This record gives sequence, structure tokens and C-alpha cells, in this order.
Amino acid sequence: MTEPTPPAEARPENPDGPAPDDPAAAPPVLLAEDITKTYGGVQALRGVTFRGRTGAVNVLVGENGAGKSTLMKILSGAEQPTGGRILLDGEAVEFPTPRAALAHGIGIIHQELSLFPNLSITDNIFAGRELRNRAHLRGVAEQRRQAKAALERLRQDIDPDTLVGDLPIGTQQLVEIARVLSQDVRILIMDEPTSALSNAEVDVLFEVMDDLRAQNVTVIYISHKLEEFRRIGDHVTVLREGAVVAEAPMSQTDTGWIVQQMVGRSQDSLFTRSAGQTGAVLLDVEHLTVPGKPAPPVDDVGFHVRAGEIVGIYGLMGAGRTELMEALIGLRHHTGTIRVDGRRADDRRVPGRLALGLALVPEDRQRDGLVQALSVRANLLLSTLRTLTRYRLLSPVRERGAAAGQVADLQIKAPGVDAQVTQLSGGNQQKVVLGRALRTGPKVLLLDEPTRGIDIGAKTEIFRVMSDLADQGLGVLFVSSELAEVMGMSDRILVMARGRITADLPRAEATEERLVDASASTTAMKVSP
Repeated sequence: MTEPTPPAEARPENPDGPAPDDPAAAPPVLLAEDITKTYGGVQALRGVTFRGRTGAVNVLVGENGAGKSTLMKILSGAEQPTGGRILLDGEAVEFPTPRAALAHGIGIIHQELSLFPNLSITDNIFAGRELRNRAHLRGVAEQRRQAKAALERLRQDIDPDTLVGDLPIGTQQLVEIARVLSQDVRILIMDEPTSALSNAEVDVLFEVMDDLRAQNVTVIYISHKLEEFRRIGDHVTVLREGAVVAEAPMSQTDTGWIVQQMVGRSQDSLFTRSAGQTGAVLLDVEHLTVPGKPAPPVDDVGFHVRAGEIVGIYGLMGAGRTELMEALIGLRHHTGTIRVDGRRADDRRVPGRLALGLALVPEDRQRDGLVQALSVRANLLLSTLRTLTRYRLLSPVRERGAAAGQVADLQIKAPGVDAQVTQLSGGNQQKVVLGRALRTGPKVLLLDEPTRGIDIGAKTEIFRVMSDLADQGLGVLFVSSELAEVMGMSDRILVMARGRITADLPRAEATEERLVDASASTTAMKVSP
């Protein structure tokens, strides 16, 4: 593979390459050499060579379907390569199982949580590797002590006896990270570890990664958040369509170059919207409050969304954005008034809100958006099965036709409508959740972090769909933690902090500074109708 030349403005001052003490210049402790992987007639990896350097954060990027997860499954023992070899410290090794990889010091933190919600934090951290004394009895006290130490390492003052199912998703993600860190691995694979974390939690994680780097731990880091991996990464490798298309020290790259390598086009074409004409108010919210202790997560909120308008909600984790969306769709008890297209939402149940014209794409697609054991077709049609019956019986012909039409409209890439939904990439799974919501015929579409954990190309497709829907006269209300997305796609931006709306800005008046300042504000503002 010929390494592409980074942009001139991003080249280092030293033309002879990185300094000798640059971590990117160290020989790789882990070398995946000429790896291929074939599933039936589909070649997922095509001669991939990837280097994991000692004491460095090795970033792996690419669109969904580029082969990142397949390569990581091979390195962690969950999959076997069709061809090629893996070298560890210069010696050829094989990992027939994840346990074998872990025995060699390779651990992985998966993007999708693999926790037991009905067990405590301690039991989750030690699941499958319980400590036992000479009498083969579980060392419960020692497990609890080590679990508490692992949480404290991540600055989490939580009782390790707490049930994981009672924790917010961001804290669950930290438990997943603590479980792997507690095993003292020498090579740590992190697949989208910050997808559910707040900015403060990301800062803590990066401090831990700096500690690991100082201890000569090799970190392989997968992320779709360019600002994050450029901040923490030492070296970047780009995959596209199952092959390595570029690799370089991070210091020799810029964001535009990385995006160009990933998607084959400039980042200037991403996250842009040409605002159209707006119409009547479709969603009108007044004095909405979600009760809670010690403070209500949503506190006396009011706003509106017009036909043809995309309204973005920005704020830090814990600002009340998800609770607001769940209250609107009827998942949370609330007070206040909600009107959809002039009709008051007196029915506080989800079916009533759907009938009124609201539909929600939830933040956690795996837990709340998909039935993972079912097919693409079944997931798409779950909300509208009654419309596909004939003589009170489901019509397979209508089902297949409806599902195929939705797959074509949203350009969902799937082996077929009867394929299990977990076979799809994250971006295409998100399109399935979106497709099911659209089949209810909403007037206002609610999207909670619609691009969480999906690549730049898939984000662009999701935003294209949002823009098309607004152009067709729908109202769109979406939550995002990424400033570039909110500023690029919104006609108007609401900022939430501590359960209140602290800013309501047209896109032309929104700046990063104003949005960030408002996200830290304690003063609620009045939103004009």
C-alpha cells in the first residue's frame, strides 16, 4: 500500500519524518498482516495490514461497513481470518476464542453494551472470572473492593452493589470500560467508547488513556467523532470497503484529509441544509415539566416547531434532552400542555401520541429501537401491522411489499428484508428504526441523537432524509451533542441546561460560543410563540 501524502498545511516541520521518540515511530507490538475475511461470497476484508504501536493510541476509522468491526473481532478472537496472520511481539499467534486473546493480554470494549442489567456492577465486572479462595468460595469482598477501585479510576463514586439496569446509559458505558480495565490488558481495543458519555466523562476517559499510554499499553481506538480521535490519537489508519486506503501519524493530518480518505469527498459537502419555507406551528409545547428528585429533569419548558422546520436541541448530557423527548412521546409522566397541529395531546400514552402525529427515534437503538432477534422486515413493520392485514390476518404479500418499499426509500443496505436486523451496520440499523417511525405517518418527527455511533457517510444520509422530510412539510425536532451537526442542519437551535431552555436562536445567529455558553447557563429564557 502506498501511503498518501497529507495536505501541505498539515505536514510536520521535520521533513525527515517523526522524531525518534514519537510513539508512532515505535515498532508495532501487534501486527495484523494481509488479513482477509470472506463471508460466503462477500469479502469483508481485503489484504488489510494494521499496526498496533506500543504506548500509543492507534486510531482506526472508516465508514460503517468498511471492515473496522470485522478486523477488531479477528484481533479479539471473536472471528477467525480467512487469510493472513497476526504477529504479537514478532511471533505468529492465533486466537481461536476471545478468552485466548485475553490470555495474550488483548481486551475489547464493545460499542454496544454487553452487560447484565439484573446484576450488580461488581457482578458485571467479574462475570465469567469470579475470584475464588482456596475453598473455591467466591471472594465477594475482594471483588467488591476491586470493582470500587475500577470505578474510582474512572472518577465514579457509585456503590458497586448498584444494579446496572438502574444506571443511566452513560454510566453503564463506564461500567463496561471499568470491566475491561480491571483485567490489566496490554492491548486495549476501544470501539466507540464515548458514544454515550458526557463531555466531562470523555475528559476522564482520556485522562485514563493518557495513563495507559504512559504504562506502555497499546490502545486501538475506533471512533466516528473526529474532534475526539484527533485529540487523543497518535496514529490513524483509514479503512474503506474492506481495505486500508491511508495511514499516517496524526500530527501529519488534518480533519479534511481524514474525511476525504474515509468517504472520498470533501467534508464541506456534509452537514449542510438549505432552509425552505416554514408553515403553521405543528408542535406547540407550554410549561412542560417532568417531575423528579432532587430537581425535575425537565422544568417548565416551552417551544414550538413549524411545518417544514428542523429544530435542533443542543446541550450537555444530563440537560434533560432525552427526558423531554420521552415526555413528548408519552413515555414519561409530565405536566403542561402539548398540541400537535392544533390538537391538544390529552392522551398521555404512546399509542395516543402516535395517533396524534408524533413519532420518536430513541437514543439507544439497540435497547429501545430494535427487536434484535427479528428480521429487517419485522422491525420496519412493528408499529403498523394493522394496516397490513386482510380479513384480520396479516398479508405476507403486503408485508413484503411494504418492507421492500421502505428499504428502497431510505436506501437501507441489507442482504434482504428477511435478514436479521443485527446483520446490518449501525447506520443501516438506524435507518430501520427511522423507517418504522415514518410508517406511522407522523406530522412531527422526534429524533434523539439520531447519528450516535454511526459513521460520517451514514450521518450524511440520515441528515438527507431529515431535510427531505422537512421539505415535504413535516416538523423535525432532533437532539445532538455535536455542535457541527446542530449548526449545520438546524433552521433554529434550542439549548437546554439543567432541564430548561436557555437559548432559542435562528441558525444565522448561532455561534459555537453562544451555544456552549448557553449550555452552561442556569437562567431559563422565555421562548416566543
